[in-house]
Amino acid sequence: MASLPAIANNSDIRFLGKLLGDVIRAYGGERLFEATETIRKASVERHRDASEGKPGDDRAVDLSLEKLSLDETLDFVRGFMLFSMLANLAEDRQGIAAEDGADLASAIAQLESEGIDRAQIRTLLDHALIAPVLTAHPTEVRRKSMIDHRNRIAELMALRDLGRDTTPDGDSVDDAILRQIALLWQTRVLRRDRLYVTDEVDTALSYLRDVFLPALPALYQRWDRALGERTPSFLRPGSWIGGDRDGNPYVTADSLRTALSKASEAVLGYYCEAVHALGAELSISTEHAPADAAVQALADASGDNAASRSDEPYRRALSGIYARLAATHETLTGKPSPRPGRLTGAPYASPADFRADLVTLAHGLGSALKSGGALGRLIRAVETFGFHLATLDLRQNSAVHERVVAELLHVAGVEGDYLSLDEDTRVALLRRELANARPLTSRFAAYTDETAGELAIVQAAADAHAAYGPACITNYIVSMAQSVSDLLEVNLLLKEVGLYRPGGTGSHQSNTLMGAETPTAAIMAVPLFETIGDLEAAPGVMTAWFALPEIATISTARGHQEVMIGYSDSNKDGGYLTSTWQLSKASTALKPVFAAAGVGMQLFHGRGGAVGRGGGSAFRAIRAQPPGTVQGRIRITEQGEVIAAKYGTRDAAMTNLEAIASATLLASLEPERLSNADNASFSAAMDTLSATAFHSYRDLVYGTEGFRTFFRQMTPIAEIAGLKIGSRPASRTKSDRIEDLRAIPWVFSWAQARVMLPGWYGVGRAIADFEDKALLKDMAQGWPLFASALANLEMVLAKSDIGIAERYAGLVEDDTLREIFTTIRDGWHQTHDGLLQVTGQSRLLEKHPALDASIRLRLPYIEPLNLLQIELIKRRRAGEDDPRIGEGILLSINAIATALRNSG
Repeated sequence: MASLPAIANNSDIRFLGKLLGDVIRAYGGERLFEATETIRKASVERHRDASEGKPGDDRAVDLSLEKLSLDETLDFVRGFMLFSMLANLAEDRQGIAAEDGADLASAIAQLESEGIDRAQIRTLLDHALIAPVLTAHPTEVRRKSMIDHRNRIAELMALRDLGRDTTPDGDSVDDAILRQIALLWQTRVLRRDRLYVTDEVDTALSYLRDVFLPALPALYQRWDRALGERTPSFLRPGSWIGGDRDGNPYVTADSLRTALSKASEAVLGYYCEAVHALGAELSISTEHAPADAAVQALADASGDNAASRSDEPYRRALSGIYARLAATHETLTGKPSPRPGRLTGAPYASPADFRADLVTLAHGLGSALKSGGALGRLIRAVETFGFHLATLDLRQNSAVHERVVAELLHVAGVEGDYLSLDEDTRVALLRRELANARPLTSRFAAYTDETAGELAIVQAAADAHAAYGPACITNYIVSMAQSVSDLLEVNLLLKEVGLYRPGGTGSHQSNTLMGAETPTAAIMAVPLFETIGDLEAAPGVMTAWFALPEIATISTARGHQEVMIGYSDSNKDGGYLTSTWQLSKASTALKPVFAAAGVGMQLFHGRGGAVGRGGGSAFRAIRAQPPGTVQGRIRITEQGEVIAAKYGTRDAAMTNLEAIASATLLASLEPERLSNADNASFSAAMDTLSATAFHSYRDLVYGTEGFRTFFRQMTPIAEIAGLKIGSRPASRTKSDRIEDLRAIPWVFSWAQARVMLPGWYGVGRAIADFEDKALLKDMAQGWPLFASALANLEMVLAKSDIGIAERYAGLVEDDTLREIFTTIRDGWHQTHDGLLQVTGQSRLLEKHPALDASIRLRLPYIEPLNLLQIELIKRRRAGEDDPRIGEGILLSINAIATALRNSG
């Protein structure tokens, strides 16, 4: 094998690494520093020898590790974890995450070069929606305190870039960075208690308040300049946190109310501060500029009669606006505004009313002042965030809805055994109930806790609509949706609180009572198709859904219908390649269904951080979507470590949000690049590849006797359950079946053991068995879908280590079961060789030097952590009960996840 190129030097890594070494020496002692350096140098040297083709001593690192005491082991693991965290920071600053062309100006230029003019772009943006949706899926192993210190270091490094020697507070910049690293060293890494829903709400809120609120208005100003006119507010954040009940018994109506209230308090507090600052800025006097009549009217109505401001209509108008905003704050949050004022005002009925007053001020300003600036950014913020900050989705499993609806129908005397009905009978019954204004629930009836809880949720949603406006909750995700009845059941629950209203499909009496001539749904029922079978059935379900006249009326009036497609469970069900292809095929097959219904298609991509859960470049993934399936509207889940990496700072957020926006624009408007002949031959090839990969994967995971035991003994799945990183249980049931295990711990466990199996297994067999290798090379060069899939696969293979994985296989107690690893090892080599053959490379990541350097920089720091983790797991499973062993395992899990960057 050819020697690997030297890893490019990054001055930030050297600088931060030296400071970390100084901190370890100062706070851990000389012995710990020397031991850490010995292990580090040995591991780096071994990897350097391996990269140059020299034989290495596999025991070199092990012998050094054996000299560590348990206390030293804990400190050593923390040190290596902190180096990985600082290396991540240094690389992010170097711009490795940014991709060529991933900005709106470049996207517009590219489209114009392909004959798409700005009028067409503007038309698309007028009805576009791009929404990163924050979820609480537990893949972030780091405590928020650690992330906060990391972000502070990033801010200080930015000052250093500017040539500043001191901070605004007068501290030396380098000393301040050293202090932050010292604080990191002395900050507890592991959570002592499990996270509660309120903790997850607070964490998400910190990103929305501190990053999204200031970043998005600034980003829109950049986009206005790129487009040459004011851009519609098409990018708006969303959240699941506090509304996602699927498998999480701790999400209740109370947690929903808490999430909404805290979000509203945050955004209203931001507006109050912004209006107060505008009052200081807009000191325009009528002695120098005549006041616009509308502005003067706002000033006169404000109640601000201070003589000192008698000639300053903008300040007087802002006094009145602030008084109304403060009243809104108190009405919606129950708390006084951040700066209580002496004036009183009526609360704003809606964000639109607040925006209208701000626009009045903007229109009154002179040409140099009326656009942009602080007032322009505030207007943009109100358009984007309303009084709710982020649109909150509801989510629940279809099985729960079935049970709840069955109980409601039974208690109401409508149907005694709903669960026994076939699909057609269920649909007919649900449609009759939806056309009837008569409620099913009664305050005199007693319901089970499950039913009472679900009814409380929809009532809380109705209350939220009344308080914050309809934009606060717009979607209700139905997990494991497999039929039309699964969606109608949601509408039935929403009808109980007035969020679904019958129309002309019912009697005249029902129309009169509900006050609607046509049916309406204030919240959209959204199917989530997750498994391979569900994805294949999706077009049929949606065809039947649109065939219902009342649904067609609602969908047409809304203009779009959302469908969510799940990456995680489809991967766990069918493997990486089949999941990728079935997601694409389902999207393509849905396109004519929506076109026939005359309804816009909005796909919601349930992506995770790891490749096995849809991870990888969002920019490439969106551009690789099938032609005609994006249509300017896309929502994407963001979770765990991905949130911190992409949205931890304002600059990072702006870079990543712009990448999503530009990719969506390109995917929506770019001409089809494949000819019909290529599209047909490529699709046929993928069908063949997918079928082979699917059977290979299923044979291993679900067809190999004893595989579940092998998996649970080889990987730290049991130990991962001890990480307190989320409020939701790791498994759907108490069963140890892989089918019942959630996708996150499934992917997480294979990553820790350096196998990364969900991101590659089966692909090698598919490539080996496919005869026309030249066609595969053409696909890799000319088909974005296949190219993106291979790029993600290549990253996973580069982060895996079959030598280390074999040591984890040694944890399997039964010799016969341990032989399963031989199949995995052979599959890895087959996939590795097949990938290089198709991509025309001599080694992994040969064509991606930045990513190659990033991964190889970390490998010497990950390997000792893996070896320590294996040894500690052996000791714990052998019965040693020293608490430091358990803590060491959890620390090593944290450190490896930090170094790999995409844990789950």
